[in-house]
Amino acid sequence: MSIWWSLHLRREAASVPLARRFLLGTMETAGVDPDVSFDLSVALSEACANAVEHGGDRRDVGAPEAPWDTWDAWDEQSGSASGQYRVTAYLDGEKCRIEVADSGPGFPARCVLRTADQPQSDQHQQQFLPPVDAEDGRGLCLIEQLADHVHFDNRPGRGAVVSFDKVLKWREGALLMVS
Repeated sequence: MSIWWSLHLRREAASVPLARRFLLGTMETAGVDPDVSFDLSVALSEACANAVEHGGDRRDVGAPEAPWDTWDAWDEQSGSASGQYRVTAYLDGEKCRIEVADSGPGFPARCVLRTADQPQSDQHQQQFLPPVDAEDGRGLCLIEQLADHVHFDNRPGRGAVVSFDKVLKWREGALLMVS
């Protein structure tokens, strides 16, 4: 048995704990080990916070939106989709994969990020960690530390996608435990 779900959320701070609670509830019900659930929920919170902060044209936040079709919002290049982002989670067998997609400008070209195919090295950490006294810039680093595989991608003209996965551990008698 597997579970997947997708949330289309407004780019508002209140959507971050909503997504986190939805993930934690799903994992609790499925029987995922609480430590693994916590790691993934923190990584998800960071990805959602980035989508809220950077995921669209800031002028659109709070502005009244024109009518739009929810199903077509992610095919549009701009406009109505800029006030929202999407979270998709897959719990399948021994792995959970989470994807957060927004409609913002994407990651800066000068920002080189680790993908699943690139092991994290000490040089990478030193080069891209924010300064100790920085008030922001730690979210992507946290996601990299908490997940097993991470992929950061730009969709030209359509935003950024952060996807990450982690091998699951299960509680005794878990609903989805691999047989």
